[in-house]
Amino acid sequence: MEKIKAAIIGSGNIGTDLMYKLERSKFIELKAMIGIDSESDGLKRAKERGYLAFDNGIQALKEHPEVADIVFDATSAKTHVRHAKILAELGKLAIDLTPAARGPFVSPAVKTGDYLSEKNVNMITCGGQATIPIVHAINSVADVSYAEIVATISSKSAGPGTRANIDEFTITTRRGIEDVGGADNGKALIILNPADPPILMRDTIYCEVKNMDEGAITKSIEQMVDKVKQYVPGYRLKQDPLFDGKKVTVFIEVEGAGDYFPVYAGNLDIMTAAATRVAEDFAIQMLEKQSVKSKG
Repeated sequence: MEKIKAAIIGSGNIGTDLMYKLERSKFIELKAMIGIDSESDGLKRAKERGYLAFDNGIQALKEHPEVADIVFDATSAKTHVRHAKILAELGKLAIDLTPAARGPFVSPAVKTGDYLSEKNVNMITCGGQATIPIVHAINSVADVSYAEIVATISSKSAGPGTRANIDEFTITTRRGIEDVGGADNGKALIILNPADPPILMRDTIYCEVKNMDEGAITKSIEQMVDKVKQYVPGYRLKQDPLFDGKKVTVFIEVEGAGDYFPVYAGNLDIMTAAATRVAEDFAIQMLEKQSVKSKG
């Protein structure tokens, strides 16, 4: 089966985990891993698995634009701001896994807007991918006036990129809660937990609603959890939603697939799995256009 060529920029934790996810894709063929440190574990693993491995950053794509049609950026928010302009000039579709937010926010479980017409889409944050679908589910039946989320992840699963993007995380996730989740107002917090043994990713979603209907809210949440589980099997409710007047609180746990990091790193898993699913949506569209063109 024909596939769409792809490359990953960023050979850290997220980029390396993404490499394993893309290997299983029916629609995307990973061609290259691009980093800036020739000794990084990600580039070493990419070489071992037969991919092109470049250590000169985005310059590699400028020199070899034919390598990929879809480019995943797993660097940092500040770096992607520069990359976004170059990728646009090269005519590449950018899947942004940083909180840079150069393009529209996307969660594969929440279909908002025609993002398949865009050339740069943003995967929000790990906390956003875990919690915004739940906010959206509640808002769809109860009208959320305020939503607050707390994402707790193991310190061991937070690499240099994650730590460098803490401020951007809170800003981008808050915007995603409002723009994609549908809340009138949002707030986001992230906690790096140093516990040993490491904890699984846990997320708390607190919403104040205008139209309380416990049955409808519970059903909508459960349906959304099933949607997310289609691409993140380790995504689950920790307990039934809690109701108190016009308030609802939801507790989520995310267990990773263990592709690169241990299963406690659900924060990596939900980002890379969501990015893969969104990229596959684009790839399917690209393949359909190619098929029509070849027949015409």
